[in-house]
Amino acid sequence: MSRQIVLDTETTGLSAEGGDRIIELGCVELLNRKLTGNNLHLYFNPGRDSHEDALKVHGISNEFLRDKPKFHDMVDDILQYLQGAEIIIHNAAFDVGFLNKELELAGRGPFRSFVGSVTDTLAMAKEMYPGKRNSLDALCDRLGVDNSGRTLHGALLDAELLADVYINLTRGQDALLIADDSQADEGGVQIPAIDLSRIVLQVLRASDDELAEHQATLAQIDKASGGKTIWKASPAA
Repeated sequence: MSRQIVLDTETTGLSAEGGDRIIELGCVELLNRKLTGNNLHLYFNPGRDSHEDALKVHGISNEFLRDKPKFHDMVDDILQYLQGAEIIIHNAAFDVGFLNKELELAGRGPFRSFVGSVTDTLAMAKEMYPGKRNSLDALCDRLGVDNSGRTLHGALLDAELLADVYINLTRGQDALLIADDSQADEGGVQIPAIDLSRIVLQVLRASDDELAEHQATLAQIDKASGGKTIWKASPAA
């Protein structure tokens, strides 16, 4: 069973090495590309105030965070939840950098040593849509994901939106993941093999009118392309 966790953080600022800390962690779980509702959502007391610019982005007041637990107080629960999963993050370098710093301060190893893998949807989007804006909001607009409730950034909301974006970015992959009988789930439907070697398929020939209509359509396409259609090329070419 494929377990994926879509993860997002909010922070006091932009520099983990400069002393900024995680203040919110939002995670949603996907099993076989379906939301399970087994989410993880935590706020943390970072031990410092957020930068003014960061406050404008996430809107989480310093006062609200005063009585929240420290990251290191929750680290065991967090790692247990994430253990072995594929982690999906938008702009993974940013979040992983902060998670690495928090884990280091808690006396733990790097983030990637606890999870199965990390998938960066920003890198995916840049490859699929080169030269275009690929922020989370831009991808929601492009892929038809409703982000009308997103006035401020929030880790859980952004993780939920990113899960929808990820499914849309990778839509169609399921058709490539066809397991044989030996890989089928025990409770799955078993379809018996059918011998097609003795079946004779009936061939329906096109009528003269259908052939004429086909040629007329090809001529229209050729004219619209300025005579550049490949079927007009000679066999030698």
